[in-house]
Amino acid sequence: MKFKNYLKDKLYFIIISLISYILIFLLLLSFKVDKSLIVVVSILLLVTYSLLLLIDYFRKQKYYTDLLKNIDNLDKAYLVLETLNKPEFYEGELLYNALYAINKSMLENIRLQEEQILDYKEYVEMWIHEVKRPLASLVLTLNNKQKLLDRKTKNILKQLEDRIDQVLYYVRSENAEKDYLIKEVDLSKIIKNVGIKNMDDLLDNKISFKVDDINYKVYTDSKWLEFILNQIINNSIKYKRNISNSYIKIYVEYNAKTTTLIIEDNGVGIPSTDIKQVFDRTFTGSNGRKGTNSTGMGLYIAKNLCKKLGHKIEIESLENKYTRVYITFANNKYYDVLK
Repeated sequence: MKFKNYLKDKLYFIIISLISYILIFLLLLSFKVDKSLIVVVSILLLVTYSLLLLIDYFRKQKYYTDLLKNIDNLDKAYLVLETLNKPEFYEGELLYNALYAINKSMLENIRLQEEQILDYKEYVEMWIHEVKRPLASLVLTLNNKQKLLDRKTKNILKQLEDRIDQVLYYVRSENAEKDYLIKEVDLSKIIKNVGIKNMDDLLDNKISFKVDDINYKVYTDSKWLEFILNQIINNSIKYKRNISNSYIKIYVEYNAKTTTLIIEDNGVGIPSTDIKQVFDRTFTGSNGRKGTNSTGMGLYIAKNLCKKLGHKIEIESLENKYTRVYITFANNKYYDVLK
Protein backbone atom coordinates (compact mmCIF):
# COMPACT_ATOMS: atom_id res chain seq x y z
CA MET A 1 0.00 0.00 0.00
CA LYS A 2 1.73 3.18 -1.22
CA PHE A 3 1.35 6.45 0.70
CA LYS A 4 0.89 8.38 -2.55
CA ASN A 5 -2.06 6.21 -3.53
CA TYR A 6 -3.46 6.49 -0.01
CA LEU A 7 -3.37 10.30 -0.23
CA LYS A 8 -5.17 10.16 -3.60
CA ASP A 9 -7.86 8.05 -2.00
CA LYS A 10 -8.17 10.60 0.85
CA LEU A 11 -8.26 13.59 -1.51
CA TYR A 12 -11.79 14.68 -0.48
CA PHE A 13 -10.88 14.47 3.21
CA ILE A 14 -7.74 16.54 2.62
CA ILE A 15 -9.60 19.20 0.59
CA ILE A 16 -12.36 19.53 3.20
CA SER A 17 -9.75 19.68 5.98
CA LEU A 18 -7.89 22.46 4.17
CA ILE A 19 -11.13 24.40 3.63
CA SER A 20 -12.06 24.05 7.31
CA TYR A 21 -8.51 25.05 8.27
CA ILE A 22 -8.75 28.24 6.15
CA LEU A 23 -12.21 29.08 7.53
CA ILE A 24 -10.98 28.72 11.12
CA PHE A 25 -7.97 30.89 10.31
CA LEU A 26 -10.19 33.58 8.78
CA LEU A 27 -12.65 33.37 11.67
CA LEU A 28 -9.88 33.92 14.19
CA LEU A 29 -8.66 36.92 12.21
CA SER A 30 -12.14 38.43 12.03
CA PHE A 31 -12.40 38.25 15.82
CA LYS A 32 -9.01 39.98 16.03
CA VAL A 33 -7.46 37.15 18.00
CA ASP A 34 -3.84 37.63 18.88
CA LYS A 35 -1.62 36.59 15.96
CA SER A 36 0.62 34.38 18.09
CA LEU A 37 -2.45 32.46 19.27
CA ILE A 38 -3.64 32.11 15.67
CA VAL A 39 -0.26 30.64 14.75
CA VAL A 40 -0.39 28.17 17.66
CA VAL A 41 -3.96 27.10 16.80
CA SER A 42 -3.05 26.74 13.12
CA ILE A 43 -0.05 24.54 13.95
CA LEU A 44 -2.13 22.40 16.30
CA LEU A 45 -4.81 21.90 13.63
CA LEU A 46 -2.24 21.05 10.97
CA VAL A 47 -0.49 18.54 13.27
CA THR A 48 -3.84 17.01 14.29
CA TYR A 49 -4.98 16.50 10.67
CA SER A 50 -1.57 15.09 9.71
CA LEU A 51 -1.52 12.68 12.67
CA LEU A 52 -5.02 11.46 11.86
CA LEU A 53 -3.94 10.70 8.30
CA LEU A 54 -0.71 9.00 9.36
CA ILE A 55 -2.34 6.85 12.06
CA ASP A 56 -5.07 5.76 9.64
CA TYR A 57 -2.52 5.04 6.93
CA PHE A 58 -0.20 2.88 9.06
CA ARG A 59 -3.12 0.85 10.48
CA LYS A 60 -4.36 0.04 7.00
CA GLN A 61 -0.93 -0.22 5.41
CA LYS A 62 0.14 -3.10 7.67
CA TYR A 63 -3.06 -5.04 7.17
CA TYR A 64 -3.23 -4.68 3.36
CA THR A 65 0.51 -5.33 2.94
CA ASP A 66 0.19 -8.56 4.93
CA LEU A 67 -2.88 -9.50 2.88
CA LEU A 68 -1.13 -9.05 -0.49
CA LYS A 69 2.08 -10.70 0.73
CA ASN A 70 0.25 -13.75 2.02
CA ILE A 71 -1.73 -14.07 -1.23
CA ASP A 72 1.55 -14.11 -3.20
CA ASN A 73 3.10 -16.73 -0.90
CA LEU A 74 0.15 -19.13 -0.90
CA ASP A 75 -0.35 -21.82 -3.53
CA LYS A 76 -4.07 -21.67 -2.78
CA ALA A 77 -4.81 -17.95 -2.50
CA TYR A 78 -8.37 -18.55 -1.30
CA LEU A 79 -6.94 -19.72 2.05
CA VAL A 80 -5.51 -16.26 2.79
CA LEU A 81 -8.12 -15.50 5.46
CA GLU A 82 -6.67 -18.33 7.54
CA THR A 83 -3.41 -16.36 7.79
CA LEU A 84 -4.92 -13.04 8.91
CA ASN A 85 -6.53 -11.69 12.05
CA LYS A 86 -9.77 -9.78 11.78
CA PRO A 87 -8.89 -6.10 11.18
CA GLU A 88 -9.61 -3.43 13.80
CA PHE A 89 -10.82 -0.76 11.38
CA TYR A 90 -14.29 -0.69 9.86
CA GLU A 91 -13.34 -0.75 6.17
CA GLY A 92 -11.11 -3.75 6.81
CA GLU A 93 -13.93 -5.54 8.64
CA LEU A 94 -16.20 -5.02 5.63
CA LEU A 95 -13.55 -6.45 3.31
CA TYR A 96 -12.83 -9.36 5.66
CA ASN A 97 -16.50 -10.26 5.97
CA ALA A 98 -17.00 -9.99 2.20
CA LEU A 99 -14.00 -12.25 1.52
CA TYR A 100 -15.25 -14.72 4.13
CA ALA A 101 -18.68 -14.90 2.47
CA ILE A 102 -17.11 -15.29 -1.00
CA ASN A 103 -14.72 -17.97 0.26
CA LYS A 104 -17.53 -19.88 1.96
CA SER A 105 -19.65 -19.78 -1.20
CA MET A 106 -16.71 -20.94 -3.34
CA LEU A 107 -15.93 -23.88 -1.03
CA GLU A 108 -19.57 -24.95 -1.05
CA ASN A 109 -19.59 -24.85 -4.86
CA ILE A 110 -16.34 -26.83 -5.00
CA ARG A 111 -17.82 -29.44 -2.66
CA LEU A 112 -20.91 -29.75 -4.88
CA GLN A 113 -18.74 -30.04 -8.00
CA GLU A 114 -16.60 -32.73 -6.35
CA GLU A 115 -19.71 -34.69 -5.38
CA GLN A 116 -21.03 -34.46 -8.96
CA ILE A 117 -17.65 -35.56 -10.39
CA LEU A 118 -17.50 -38.45 -7.92
CA ASP A 119 -21.04 -39.53 -8.85
CA TYR A 120 -20.13 -39.36 -12.55
CA LYS A 121 -16.90 -41.30 -12.00
CA GLU A 122 -18.71 -44.02 -10.05
CA TYR A 123 -21.36 -44.27 -12.76
CA VAL A 124 -18.74 -44.59 -15.53
CA GLU A 125 -16.86 -47.27 -13.58
CA MET A 126 -20.08 -49.18 -12.95
CA TRP A 127 -21.03 -48.90 -16.64
CA ILE A 128 -17.61 -50.13 -17.74
CA HIS A 129 -17.77 -53.16 -15.47
CA GLU A 130 -21.26 -53.93 -16.76
CA VAL A 131 -19.97 -53.76 -20.36
CA LYS A 132 -16.86 -55.84 -19.67
CA ARG A 133 -18.84 -58.83 -18.41
CA PRO A 134 -20.78 -59.52 -21.64
CA LEU A 135 -17.65 -58.68 -23.67
CA ALA A 136 -15.62 -61.26 -21.74
CA SER A 137 -18.43 -63.76 -22.20
CA LEU A 138 -18.47 -63.05 -25.95
CA VAL A 139 -14.70 -63.50 -26.26
CA LEU A 140 -14.86 -66.78 -24.33
CA THR A 141 -17.72 -68.07 -26.51
CA LEU A 142 -15.93 -67.20 -29.74
CA ASN A 143 -12.66 -68.69 -28.51
CA ASN A 144 -14.50 -71.95 -27.95
CA LYS A 145 -15.67 -71.78 -31.56
CA GLN A 146 -12.46 -70.96 -33.36
CA LYS A 147 -14.03 -71.32 -36.82
CA LEU A 148 -16.25 -68.33 -36.06
CA LEU A 149 -13.37 -66.20 -34.82
CA ASP A 150 -11.38 -64.83 -37.73
CA ARG A 151 -8.45 -62.47 -37.39
CA LYS A 152 -10.50 -59.34 -38.10
CA THR A 153 -13.04 -60.24 -35.43
CA LYS A 154 -10.25 -60.93 -32.91
CA ASN A 155 -8.67 -57.56 -33.63
CA ILE A 156 -11.97 -55.73 -33.22
CA LEU A 157 -12.65 -57.45 -29.90
CA LYS A 158 -9.12 -56.70 -28.71
CA GLN A 159 -9.44 -53.03 -29.67
CA LEU A 160 -12.81 -52.82 -27.94
CA GLU A 161 -11.41 -54.38 -24.77
CA ASP A 162 -8.37 -52.07 -24.82
CA ARG A 163 -10.52 -48.95 -25.31
CA ILE A 164 -12.80 -49.92 -22.42
CA ASP A 165 -9.79 -50.52 -20.17
CA GLN A 166 -8.35 -47.18 -21.22
CA VAL A 167 -11.53 -45.35 -20.26
CA LEU A 168 -11.62 -47.13 -16.90
CA TYR A 169 -8.02 -46.31 -16.02
CA TYR A 170 -8.38 -42.73 -17.24
CA VAL A 171 -11.39 -42.16 -14.99
CA ARG A 172 -9.58 -43.73 -12.06
CA SER A 173 -6.28 -41.97 -12.68
CA GLU A 174 -7.51 -38.72 -11.13
CA ASN A 175 -8.05 -40.54 -7.84
CA ALA A 176 -5.60 -43.40 -8.27
CA GLU A 177 -4.42 -43.18 -4.65
CA LYS A 178 -7.79 -44.59 -3.58
CA ASP A 179 -7.43 -47.61 -5.84
CA TYR A 180 -3.84 -48.82 -5.74
CA LEU A 181 -1.82 -50.79 -3.22
CA ILE A 182 1.95 -50.40 -3.12
CA LYS A 183 3.70 -53.66 -2.29
CA GLU A 184 6.65 -55.76 -3.41
CA VAL A 185 5.84 -57.52 -6.68
CA ASP A 186 7.73 -59.80 -9.04
CA LEU A 187 8.50 -58.12 -12.37
CA SER A 188 8.72 -61.45 -14.19
CA LYS A 189 5.11 -62.33 -13.33
CA ILE A 190 3.85 -58.97 -14.55
CA ILE A 191 5.81 -59.25 -17.82
CA LYS A 192 4.45 -62.77 -18.30
CA ASN A 193 0.86 -61.52 -17.92
CA VAL A 194 1.50 -58.70 -20.38
CA GLY A 195 3.02 -61.12 -22.89
CA ILE A 196 0.05 -63.48 -22.66
CA LYS A 197 -2.43 -60.64 -23.08
CA ASN A 198 -0.70 -59.43 -26.25
CA MET A 199 0.35 -62.84 -27.61
CA ASP A 200 -2.12 -62.92 -30.50
CA ASP A 201 -1.17 -59.42 -31.69
CA LEU A 202 2.52 -60.27 -31.45
CA LEU A 203 2.06 -63.45 -33.49
CA ASP A 204 -0.19 -61.81 -36.07
CA ASN A 205 2.35 -59.01 -36.58
CA LYS A 206 5.33 -61.43 -36.54
CA ILE A 207 7.04 -59.55 -33.69
CA SER A 208 9.53 -61.39 -31.49
CA PHE A 209 8.91 -60.86 -27.78
CA LYS A 210 12.34 -61.02 -26.13
CA VAL A 211 12.64 -61.01 -22.36
CA ASP A 212 16.06 -60.91 -20.69
CA ASP A 213 16.70 -61.62 -17.02
CA ILE A 214 13.91 -59.75 -15.24
CA ASN A 215 13.87 -61.68 -11.97
CA TYR A 216 13.70 -58.52 -9.92
CA LYS A 217 11.19 -57.30 -7.37
CA VAL A 218 9.94 -53.74 -7.19
CA TYR A 219 7.52 -51.75 -5.06
CA THR A 220 4.47 -50.87 -7.13
CA ASP A 221 0.86 -51.82 -7.81
CA SER A 222 0.80 -54.82 -10.17
CA LYS A 223 -2.58 -53.94 -11.72
CA TRP A 224 -1.56 -50.38 -12.60
CA LEU A 225 1.86 -51.48 -13.86
CA GLU A 226 0.32 -54.11 -16.14
CA PHE A 227 -1.93 -51.47 -17.67
CA ILE A 228 1.03 -49.11 -18.19
CA LEU A 229 3.08 -51.83 -19.88
CA ASN A 230 0.15 -52.84 -22.08
CA GLN A 231 -0.09 -49.28 -23.38
CA ILE A 232 3.62 -49.30 -24.23
CA ILE A 233 3.48 -52.74 -25.88
CA ASN A 234 0.38 -51.75 -27.88
CA ASN A 235 2.25 -48.72 -29.22
CA SER A 236 5.25 -50.89 -30.17
CA ILE A 237 2.97 -53.23 -32.10
CA LYS A 238 1.03 -50.40 -33.70
CA TYR A 239 4.15 -48.61 -34.94
CA LYS A 240 6.18 -51.60 -36.15
CA ARG A 241 8.25 -51.41 -39.31
CA ASN A 242 7.70 -53.70 -42.28
CA ILE A 243 10.87 -55.69 -41.70
CA SER A 244 11.50 -59.38 -41.09
CA ASN A 245 13.17 -59.08 -37.69
CA SER A 246 10.71 -56.90 -35.74
CA TYR A 247 11.11 -57.31 -32.01
CA ILE A 248 10.08 -56.00 -28.61
CA LYS A 249 12.76 -56.49 -25.99
CA ILE A 250 12.30 -56.12 -22.23
CA TYR A 251 15.21 -55.97 -19.81
CA VAL A 252 16.27 -54.41 -16.51
CA GLU A 253 19.06 -52.08 -15.40
CA TYR A 254 19.71 -52.31 -11.67
CA ASN A 255 21.73 -50.33 -9.17
CA ALA A 256 21.69 -49.88 -5.40
CA LYS A 257 19.09 -47.10 -5.45
CA THR A 258 16.84 -47.85 -8.44
CA THR A 259 15.55 -50.58 -10.74
CA THR A 260 14.81 -49.51 -14.31
CA LEU A 261 12.56 -51.56 -16.57
CA ILE A 262 13.29 -50.93 -20.26
CA ILE A 263 10.92 -51.72 -23.13
CA GLU A 264 12.71 -51.48 -26.46
CA ASP A 265 11.44 -52.01 -30.01
CA ASN A 266 12.86 -51.53 -33.51
CA GLY A 267 9.77 -49.92 -34.98
CA VAL A 268 9.33 -46.69 -36.92
CA GLY A 269 10.51 -44.61 -33.98
CA ILE A 270 9.41 -41.15 -32.92
CA PRO A 271 10.44 -37.97 -34.78
CA SER A 272 12.64 -35.64 -32.74
CA THR A 273 10.00 -32.92 -33.15
CA ASP A 274 7.43 -35.12 -31.38
CA ILE A 275 9.47 -36.71 -28.61
CA LYS A 276 8.80 -33.97 -26.04
CA GLN A 277 5.05 -34.20 -26.52
CA VAL A 278 4.44 -37.96 -26.52
CA PHE A 279 3.10 -37.85 -22.94
CA ASP A 280 0.72 -34.95 -23.68
CA ARG A 281 -3.01 -35.60 -23.60
CA THR A 282 -4.50 -36.61 -27.02
CA PHE A 283 -1.14 -36.04 -28.78
CA THR A 284 -0.83 -38.50 -31.69
CA GLY A 285 2.13 -36.95 -33.50
CA SER A 286 3.08 -37.43 -37.13
CA ASN A 287 2.98 -41.24 -36.82
CA GLY A 288 -0.55 -41.15 -35.46
CA ARG A 289 -1.69 -39.08 -38.44
CA LYS A 290 -0.54 -41.69 -40.96
CA GLY A 291 -3.60 -43.88 -40.64
CA THR A 292 -3.03 -45.80 -37.39
CA ASN A 293 -5.92 -45.99 -34.97
CA SER A 294 -4.43 -43.76 -32.27
CA THR A 295 -6.18 -41.82 -29.48
CA GLY A 296 -3.10 -40.17 -28.01
CA MET A 297 -4.28 -41.15 -24.51
CA GLY A 298 -2.28 -44.30 -23.69
CA LEU A 299 1.05 -42.69 -22.81
CA TYR A 300 -0.71 -39.73 -21.18
CA ILE A 301 -2.50 -42.06 -18.76
CA ALA A 302 0.68 -44.10 -18.25
CA LYS A 303 2.60 -40.94 -17.31
CA ASN A 304 -0.13 -39.83 -14.94
CA LEU A 305 -0.26 -43.20 -13.21
CA CYS A 306 3.53 -43.41 -12.91
CA LYS A 307 3.56 -40.00 -11.28
CA LYS A 308 0.97 -41.07 -8.72
CA LEU A 309 2.77 -44.36 -8.07
CA GLY A 310 6.04 -42.51 -7.50
CA HIS A 311 7.75 -43.99 -10.58
CA LYS A 312 9.65 -42.18 -13.29
CA ILE A 313 8.85 -42.79 -16.96
CA GLU A 314 11.00 -41.53 -19.83
CA ILE A 315 11.24 -42.23 -23.53
CA GLU A 316 13.96 -41.94 -26.17
CA SER A 317 13.84 -42.79 -29.83
CA LEU A 318 15.61 -42.63 -33.17
CA GLU A 319 13.49 -42.77 -36.31
CA ASN A 320 13.55 -46.13 -38.11
CA LYS A 321 15.99 -47.44 -35.50
CA TYR A 322 14.53 -47.89 -32.03
CA THR A 323 12.26 -46.62 -29.27
CA ARG A 324 13.07 -47.20 -25.59
CA VAL A 325 10.75 -46.55 -22.68
CA TYR A 326 12.30 -46.42 -19.21
CA ILE A 327 10.25 -47.00 -16.06
CA THR A 328 12.32 -46.43 -12.92
CA PHE A 329 11.39 -47.71 -9.47
CA ALA A 330 12.98 -46.74 -6.17
CA ASN A 331 14.62 -49.68 -4.36
CA ASN A 332 12.90 -48.75 -1.13
CA LYS A 333 9.93 -50.27 0.64
CA TYR A 334 8.87 -46.76 1.58
CA TYR A 335 6.98 -44.53 -0.83
CA ASP A 336 9.78 -42.71 -2.67
CA VAL A 337 8.72 -40.38 -5.47
CA LEU A 338 11.11 -40.24 -8.41
CA LYS A 339 11.27 -37.12 -10.56
